[in-house]
Amino acid sequence: MATFTLIWLGQVVSMIGSSLTSFALGVWLYQTTGSTTNFSLIYLFAELPAILVAPIAGVVNDRWDRRWVLILSDTGSGLSTVGIALMLWSGQLEIWHIYLATLISSICKGFQQPAYYATPALLVAKKHFGRANGMIQLGRAVGQLFSPILAGTLVKSIQVQGVILVDFATFVFAVLTLLVVRFPRYHGSKGKAKLEVYWQEAIYGWNYIVRRPGLIMLLMFFFVTNFAIGLAQVLITPMVLSFTNPLVLGRVLSIGGSGWLLGGILMSTWGGPRRRIYGVFGFEILLGLSILIAGLQPSAMLITGAAFVFFFSVPIVISSANAIRLAKVAEDVRGRVFAIWGAIAWLSFPLAYLVAGPLSDNVFNPLLVTDGLLANSIGQLIGVGTGRGIGLLFVILGLFIMSVTIIAYQYPRIRLVEDELPDAKCF
Repeated sequence: MATFTLIWLGQVVSMIGSSLTSFALGVWLYQTTGSTTNFSLIYLFAELPAILVAPIAGVVNDRWDRRWVLILSDTGSGLSTVGIALMLWSGQLEIWHIYLATLISSICKGFQQPAYYATPALLVAKKHFGRANGMIQLGRAVGQLFSPILAGTLVKSIQVQGVILVDFATFVFAVLTLLVVRFPRYHGSKGKAKLEVYWQEAIYGWNYIVRRPGLIMLLMFFFVTNFAIGLAQVLITPMVLSFTNPLVLGRVLSIGGSGWLLGGILMSTWGGPRRRIYGVFGFEILLGLSILIAGLQPSAMLITGAAFVFFFSVPIVISSANAIRLAKVAEDVRGRVFAIWGAIAWLSFPLAYLVAGPLSDNVFNPLLVTDGLLANSIGQLIGVGTGRGIGLLFVILGLFIMSVTIIAYQYPRIRLVEDELPDAKCF
């Protein structure tokens, strides 16, 4: 557990740096262009490349030392952030530069995440899988909690390029922690192989999931609900900025993000419910309810409270699902299976990012302007004006997530996945 904790610490520091840069560049881009669509493209470039490389990344993780996969991935991400800083200093930064750097960082993340999420199975006992995954989510929570407020403060004092250099320093720290540890060896195919072999092994990861009905249906559940979550994720910033300023937005996200911190602490100490599928379903319902509440009124206090509940639920859902996968997927194929799982489950996010801007700008916001089609009906309940259309969309998304979760619970292959699938051998 000590080795995993050291690696975890390095990744937590790196995540904080990445969150600083993401928040600073996102607000800068939205305020510069005023376009929800342009803003949502950052999210697209942050997710889609990682998904596209995931099949090959999974095979790489099964063939090569995962410690070096993590080292090289962190290094690539760090260099991309330095490129943005140099462009800023030279006064040559353009929007497409931000998209390109985000794309490169996303490719690195596509290799990094399967290695990181599979690491607990190599370094901790099976009984601590829930705690280890809780620690991973706790690390993400720390970035969510502190980065928005910290980024706002740093931008004023050291400007955006300074924030990016801080991000680079965190990558260096993460790499140093990885250089001082060693991973235990495990059995499996290793080393170089022809490209067609990589694709064959990537397809094997998909077939492994398909042959297990509980896993494939659980994956489809996440694909559907993640689409709704992705829409809410990208539209929360425009919705809040429609009635307040970036400083309040930072407070909303930071205070709300403390829910992720609390949920991560809870999971890292508790480990989740004995039947982990209940952790998935129960807190997915709570997550959907929080999105619904966030859309009801243009109130920073209400949205902050809803965000807290949302972020509190996220690490419990993810940690519970990851603990199920760690227990049920064989070690020698975890890289492939986790990568394919991540590619499909997360594919719905870039799809959501693609439609979020047009859906907001062209469909929902016009419905709730002062003279909009729904101004005298739904508008009397949730308000009218800029951003209220996004509020309506949040209400619909919350109802959708809760309905899908209730339907999924009725399917026994998902509900009984922990009983029907045998535990995998752990090294």
